[in-house]
Amino acid sequence: MSFFVTKYTGLHRVLRLGTYVSIKQMQPLCRDERRYNSTSEENRRIPKIYTKTGDKGFSSTFTGERRPKEDHIFDALGTTDELSSAIGLAREFCIDSGQSFTDQLEKIQCVLQDVGSNIATPRSSARDSHIKKTKFSSLAVIELERWIDSFTEELPPLTNFILPSGGKSSAALHVARAACRRAERCVAPVVRLGETDPEVAKYLNRLSDYLFTVARYAAMKEGNGETIYKRPE
Repeated sequence: MSFFVTKYTGLHRVLRLGTYVSIKQMQPLCRDERRYNSTSEENRRIPKIYTKTGDKGFSSTFTGERRPKEDHIFDALGTTDELSSAIGLAREFCIDSGQSFTDQLEKIQCVLQDVGSNIATPRSSARDSHIKKTKFSSLAVIELERWIDSFTEELPPLTNFILPSGGKSSAALHVARAACRRAERCVAPVVRLGETDPEVAKYLNRLSDYLFTVARYAAMKEGNGETIYKRPE
């Protein structure tokens, strides 16, 4: 199941395919309050990871609306979660190879949490308070563009089609790029329906360009050649 964490006005909540649970309920007791008898264990009331609320094929949005799990909203949420996971894997390869942009990848994963929060708040059922809490900033798009321009200045011009390649870091970033394109395709109909902020779609579009650029950059920094497309004979 996918999880999105949001923070607003001092309130932390976790989105589990649309179901929100207060993180305060999940905090462990402090050390002085711990007891190791059956009574204290029963009183801790640690929430279970499963809710059973989606067993019949429906889930909840942040606005409280129940929708089928194949709804465009949950499709977009799921693919955004897959994208963050793909970036997380690529980031681990980049850390191992000493790449300089791993902090950027971590920040992107955090922004994708905000993307998920915005998607999970369909405008057709949202109140002004919902929209205010999950508003997506265009500043994230501007930051991606600045990063892209900076890396592009160091890269050799692209004169041929390249295949996903260039070492583990680069290839993993290409996988993330492909996942990003799919997330963008899933978000597009939600935006057209007026359910999600258009800036979210713009961010995903720019993010795929960023991932393509840093994939090339990673290959260059590691001294790995990129595989050029050659038309089969």
